[in-house]
Amino acid sequence: MKKSFFKFMLSFAVTAFVVSCSGDDNGSGGSTCSDGIQNGDETGVDCGGSCTPCADAVVELSGEVTEDTDLDASKEYKLTAAYIVKAGASLTIPAGTVIKASGGTAAFIGVERGAQIFINGTAGNPVVMTSDAAEPAPGDWGGLVIAGDAPTNKGVDVTTEVGDLTYGGATADDDSGSITYLRVEYTGATFSNDKEFNGVSLFGVGSGTTFEHVQSYNGGDDGIEFFGGTVSGNYLVSIGSGDDSIDFADGWTGNGSYWYIAGGAKAGIEGSNNGDNGDATPVTTTTLSNITVVGPVTEGALFFKEGGGNFTIDNFYASDIDLGVRVTAGDAPAGVRIEAGDLAITNIQFADAAETFSATNYEGANQSFYTEGIATGAGNGANSPDWAAGWTIGLENSETISENLAGVVTGDVSLSASIEYLLTGSFIVKEGGSLTIPAGTVIKASGGTAAFIGIERGAQIFINGTAEAPVVMTSSSETPAPGDWGGLVIAGDAPTNKGVDVTTEVGDLTYGGATADDDSGSITYLRVEYTGATFSNDKEFNGVSLFGVGSATTFEYVQSYNGGDDGIEFFGGTVSGNYLVSIGSGDDSIDFADGWTGNGSNWYIAGGAKAGIEGSNNGDNGDATPVTTTTLSNITVVGPVTEGALFFKEGGGNFTITNFYTSGVDLGVRVTDTDTAAAARIENGDLDINPIQFAAPAMGFLATDYTGLNLSFYTEGDNTGAGNGAAQPDWATGWTTGF
Repeated sequence: MKKSFFKFMLSFAVTAFVVSCSGDDNGSGGSTCSDGIQNGDETGVDCGGSCTPCADAVVELSGEVTEDTDLDASKEYKLTAAYIVKAGASLTIPAGTVIKASGGTAAFIGVERGAQIFINGTAGNPVVMTSDAAEPAPGDWGGLVIAGDAPTNKGVDVTTEVGDLTYGGATADDDSGSITYLRVEYTGATFSNDKEFNGVSLFGVGSGTTFEHVQSYNGGDDGIEFFGGTVSGNYLVSIGSGDDSIDFADGWTGNGSYWYIAGGAKAGIEGSNNGDNGDATPVTTTTLSNITVVGPVTEGALFFKEGGGNFTIDNFYASDIDLGVRVTAGDAPAGVRIEAGDLAITNIQFADAAETFSATNYEGANQSFYTEGIATGAGNGANSPDWAAGWTIGLENSETISENLAGVVTGDVSLSASIEYLLTGSFIVKEGGSLTIPAGTVIKASGGTAAFIGIERGAQIFINGTAEAPVVMTSSSETPAPGDWGGLVIAGDAPTNKGVDVTTEVGDLTYGGATADDDSGSITYLRVEYTGATFSNDKEFNGVSLFGVGSATTFEYVQSYNGGDDGIEFFGGTVSGNYLVSIGSGDDSIDFADGWTGNGSNWYIAGGAKAGIEGSNNGDNGDATPVTTTTLSNITVVGPVTEGALFFKEGGGNFTITNFYTSGVDLGVRVTDTDTAAAARIENGDLDINPIQFAAPAMGFLATDYTGLNLSFYTEGDNTGAGNGAAQPDWATGWTTGF
């Protein structure tokens, strides 16, 4: 039998707030509103329903619940002492119920092992347990303590550290009830310096229990803590905890997803095995996903502690922290587990990192236990997740200023132009994944050869810049210089004369296949700056490197600026490149080779150290097939150059070039006298340039150093090149730099 379990501090005022009405029925169901009896649709005596208003009923909660008991959301509850649901009984709290507590350690709600609690809040009407103080503060009351019969590595029939409840057994699927849409506020009453209540404490709670959509707000100790047990926790929020935000220990083997944590004093998440014996069994084992920790924190976004355990964590977003993963130097069991691969964190992203930031303080050999990547965390990165709307408190959509980029992209990921991205390592879009970068996005890189963006064969990149708001990839150095970082490397499945399934000379991506119309995405209005990080004297990153990229890929309005090696290079493939700019390259400005069969138009080149354009077939075999074949039009090369406006090299290929404008060069077309494959093609008429203009030639100018018979492969004539001769073309206005 169910009954209401109330101790009234204030009795109902029967005649107070009575709505004047006649003795006849004044509403549905026979309410009379003046007969001194609760009847009809009244919720109190002569009040509520059609007789509203109703005198408030304040109900005191204390003592023991020994039978199944239901609270009433229309009542205001005051928790003044321990309120314990005894074994065999249940407590049901409906949506919208508010319980206000006072009394420090004396006031808490406890659920014994073998008892159940049903908190049935909703997103629109959560259950709220809070402080009764006029000026509430952390530590005003104890919080919610639940004891279950599931296993822990503390033993069987042990006592909760607060509340003196017995917990721990062998019932993994033990059922302590269901808790949904609950908010606890101002908990953390202190027994001693090392013994405090948490917001919600779950001791040996079993997997038959539902624990979802729960928030701790401004608690004096941990927000939510799992002490062993098997219960999982999903959609959890911890804001403003005085110690750790979410804590688990003692052989907890539940899982968790969608945790949003902010403003905790110590660790965002503290995960441990056993404070007395780091090797105790069962070992804490969990899979966590979709986690956000917003700092600052003093003990790491994750504190892997007291033996840690077996943790698998994915999609972990950490913002404004100085330390990602903390491991105490003397914690030998934790170190052993890390070395054994028992801590695996994938797609962890560090945003707005503090100046003293370290990803981890762990000094052991295994530094690959975490991999960086793009993460959404609990849903919106550092911002309040959508699922937390309506039932939580204290969440602020603080705008994120910067985020780290490193690791891998395995799905479809979009960046945001409102965030400045810091590229600190390799950032690889894996096969099947895509990366979308909107107009106006800025990515700042550091780390030399370690920092580059790579697009695997079978992946895609969409760079959606505009003339007014290009996407910019640049150096993060205060004094940027060529070679500060790697650049953009794209691998495709189109044919090359290097073969199939070959490896990019930088980035170690596989490329080359038989799909001429392969689609690696779309790149428009992109500027890359200060690239060209050096592996060796003959192996350097370019600004943009396209390996076997297919013709379905869009590559237009792209600039390389002050790169340490080539500006833009096509390694085979069929993609075309239009409206390209290369200024200040440390080697060749635009380079194509290895059987490239795309075309190009409107190229503006200036200030390159070697060739304006280097066009070749194959460095190992000038006759390799497919032969580099291209039609170029509307080309400007502004010197000086040291290897010609065009270097026809390593077999060259089949080139048709129209409207080619050069200025300030000492050599128009260079051909090495030992390159027999290139010479054979020139003699065969496979190089055709008409017209080419040599404006303001440098001292010692030669149109070509080719000494073969066919010197009619070029025809001189006035033209406009990329649009305005040596001047900046109109199409380059607004999105380029360095003119």
